Amino acid sequence: MTMITVRPYSHALDRLRAVGLRPTRQRLALARLLFDSGDRHISAEQLHTEALSSSIRVSLATVYNTLHQFTDVGLLREIVVDAGRSYFDTNTSDHHHFFYEKSGKLCDIPGDLIAVSKVPSAPEGLNISRVEVIVRVDG
Repeated sequence: MTMITVRPYSHALDRLRAVGLRPTRQRLALARLLFDSGDRHISAEQLHTEALSSSIRVSLATVYNTLHQFTDVGLLREIVVDAGRSYFDTNTSDHHHFFYEKSGKLCDIPGDLIAVSKVPSAPEGLNISRVEVIVRVDG
């Protein structure tokens, strides 16, 4: 019987290397928190709290910077629900969201459940990269 040992950071390390990000200690630790628990929506403040609870010493500014770096390379999608309020989504496939206004919770809506019947043409020289729908509910 052969036993295969996987290092605790190997999945996060592979993800960072695949997109060309240098795997710093803080990036690795935040990547593990983000990606080792399946798809989810998280704010920078929530991730910062999780990091501190997991004895990961990182500033809120570093969390913001890391989330934006991960978004820039396609590891995350940023979902802006209000001015100054956004979440980061580990599910980068095409899909939409329910936003529960009272609780602040986001839930995925599969992309094929919403049909947008009319989209304006993109401004001269630009292309539409995707259409995102946020359905707000009073929950």
